[in-house]
Amino acid sequence: MSGTMLVERWRDVVAQRGRDWAVHDLTTDRRWSFSELAAAAEQLPDPGPMVFPQGTSVGFIQSVLQGWHWKRVVCPLEPGQARPELALPPIGTAHLKLTSGTTGEPKGVRFTAEQLAADPAAIQATMGLTPASPNLGVISLAHSYGFSNLVLPLLLGGIPLILVPSPLPAVLQRAAAAQGESRLTLPAVPALWRTWYEARAIPANVQLAISAGAPLSLPLEQSVHLEFGLKLHNFLGASECGGIAYDGTELPRTDPSVVGTALQGVQLARNADGCLEVRGPSVAAGYWPERTGPLEGGVFRTTDLVEFGVNGVVQLRGRLSDVIQVAGRKVSPESIEAVLREHPAVADCLVLGVPSDEARGEAVAVVVEVQGEYREAELKSFLQTRLPDWQWPRLWRQVETLGVNGRGKRSRAEWRQFFSNPV
Repeated sequence: MSGTMLVERWRDVVAQRGRDWAVHDLTTDRRWSFSELAAAAEQLPDPGPMVFPQGTSVGFIQSVLQGWHWKRVVCPLEPGQARPELALPPIGTAHLKLTSGTTGEPKGVRFTAEQLAADPAAIQATMGLTPASPNLGVISLAHSYGFSNLVLPLLLGGIPLILVPSPLPAVLQRAAAAQGESRLTLPAVPALWRTWYEARAIPANVQLAISAGAPLSLPLEQSVHLEFGLKLHNFLGASECGGIAYDGTELPRTDPSVVGTALQGVQLARNADGCLEVRGPSVAAGYWPERTGPLEGGVFRTTDLVEFGVNGVVQLRGRLSDVIQVAGRKVSPESIEAVLREHPAVADCLVLGVPSDEARGEAVAVVVEVQGEYREAELKSFLQTRLPDWQWPRLWRQVETLGVNGRGKRSRAEWRQFFSNPV
């Protein structure tokens, strides 16, 4: 299997930075130099046709290097995730990302070594990541976001990694303080940024703050900037192609649909359905074991509805699969969410379509996470002055928190279970 290029790149990093520290594993409070990490990994035996890095410790990193050393397919797993029953992918496959689907047989996205390495190269060049600013690792190492922003910059770019055992505010602060005066990079998801903001626990030595995995709300972005002087940089990516777009501006956004501009080397286009298409050297070779889907010929065809603004700014208008069909008309749930979030009592919300009578097709339902006093009638009245009547939500549910799943995302399909009975 193709892994020669990856291990050669890693050896170049070791040759240049061998005595410098590479990983600070806070679970054991041990710092590993690049040379120590390389020596430990090279002692590991042949893992067989595939290797499955797992966990949150330095062992995950060593397992990746083990796969590269023996030229085996690397397939990262989340903590506690069972090894999938997958046939060996085609020759030339160096890496397999498992999709986050919750039904059916496991499905992977397969990458050559060159495709895998192209993603962190684009991320580093676009975001300005350097060895002088270590990464704080609080997100999953196995997920595409964490692997490309934490693991690969370490192994292919020599950017040190601090493995933080928990994202709890106090733990994060101790982890950052342990690095002294070092200026840190912190990739996270919006739910974590909100938790740290509310706890006033965002470390002062975080230089670069990245948010991905779910929509970043404007109030949160603006509040963090106002109180901490820190810009949360919105980042869009996908398992099939890695990084797509990045908001490199230094001031908070004023439009929630804006996700940034294309990463260096990534080409974006809008297809006939109005959806985003991604081309570039980091687009995967294909799915496995399935051979068909929206990924072929170096192009990833997303279901994200998109428009392009001035200077190539990417504006997401929802997902084709999430569009709600109401009485023969279509509405993006994001457009209703954006209006709802303008109300001071709404901390967050999620809008979705649920089965309705045949004449209407679907009904608009909303799950609201509130702050302060909440009156459903007041929110309904608020929307009725801002939206046409056919877009008014017919079903409401108040929750203490919308929460996220294990990958830091919110699933409309999962929340739809709250409205399982036809209207």
